[in-house]
Amino acid sequence: MNEKKYKFIDLFAGCGGLEDGFLQSGKYESIAAVDWLQPQINTLRKRLETKWNINDASERVMCFDIRREQELFCGWDDDSVLPQYEILPDGKKSRFKTGPYGKGKGLDYLVNQVGGIDIIIGGPPCQAYSIAGRVKDGNGMKNDYRNYLFEHYLSVVNRYKPKVFIFENVPGMLSATPDGMPITELIRKGFDDIGYEIVDDLRNYAMINASDYGVPQHRKRIIILGIRKDITKEPQTILQDFYTTVLPHYKVEHKRTVEEAIGDLPAAYPIIDAQLPGKRITFTKPECNTTWHVSRRHSLRDIEIFRMLAEDIEIGLNEYTNTKALSDLYEERVGAKSQIHRYHVLRKDQPSTTIISHLDRDGNRFIHYDPKQSRSITPREAARIQSFDDDFDFLGNQTDTFIMIGNAVPPVLAKCIALALADVLEKLER
Repeated sequence: MNEKKYKFIDLFAGCGGLEDGFLQSGKYESIAAVDWLQPQINTLRKRLETKWNINDASERVMCFDIRREQELFCGWDDDSVLPQYEILPDGKKSRFKTGPYGKGKGLDYLVNQVGGIDIIIGGPPCQAYSIAGRVKDGNGMKNDYRNYLFEHYLSVVNRYKPKVFIFENVPGMLSATPDGMPITELIRKGFDDIGYEIVDDLRNYAMINASDYGVPQHRKRIIILGIRKDITKEPQTILQDFYTTVLPHYKVEHKRTVEEAIGDLPAAYPIIDAQLPGKRITFTKPECNTTWHVSRRHSLRDIEIFRMLAEDIEIGLNEYTNTKALSDLYEERVGAKSQIHRYHVLRKDQPSTTIISHLDRDGNRFIHYDPKQSRSITPREAARIQSFDDDFDFLGNQTDTFIMIGNAVPPVLAKCIALALADVLEKLER
């Protein structure tokens, strides 16, 4: 007899890192997913079709703006033909293509087909909450519409009343105050008003590090479990137990290192002799059984810097392992000052630093540890460090791929969360 599977909706799904981990656990069934960016939607649809044999993925995975709630719930018939670009708060056009929406039956149709859902998962875009984003933005991201996308997550939860939800975001969310009130208090009150409870101390309970769960990367994230109040008399007890006992049960004894994650991928070396003066250097394209293991081009200057920095660590000199030395090097070689150091070599015997979407612009903070390769990591190496399987293909160009990888929830972490959540659900049912 087939084991009962919990049915879920994935909001702000991206390319599906969180969803893939839930499906890997074997305890869940994907009913619907929503995102509005084309490369992410195309990637997730293909993954569901080829890996998880979901033949109607094009219907279940909706390329739609979650802010258009009524249409999202009840269906839409959009006349859009060409994809639109996301417009940022400063009025500039982003690189992200959204739509076209075409026709969609809406979430109500999919949920009614299966008689309701058990879980909602996902997390709004983190740019508005990230500390780095607030530092760079002149208004501290206070005018960014993404501060309040969680309200639409709330609306979906309120409409379908799942037993529980998982809400994922960056640690910067704990200090974000776009309108003067902490965003965490707005989120807490919002869920409380619709009948859900979250743990009473997010800072001390909900912060987790992906490296503790088998991801070869130090990646701290806030994982908020919410429980519908009418299914238990002791929600705080269950919530606290989830963070202190149930989820930690899935921690690993050994933290995976960068070398363990990417060391078996074939090397890619700079082809310097064949380049014309002033041109960016290409790299050898190794034969590989997976996609996206191709290095971006680098200037000769950067290649020389990468080699020097990697050699400095490999031979144990460690002359460039502090912020001042790296900032001075940048000023000397580039001719510009920087408040933050621009270079970082991944340590092969440690977990990586946090993989971020900024990799789409340059990889200076993700330099390969092998001085002979003298390059930043490839998209596939970034995907490995994010714990994506090699058969997880990313559809789009290199920029799209780095963004998808950097913004994703690591599937291995997602699987641990999914297993722990299933333990909680089984306990609640008993």
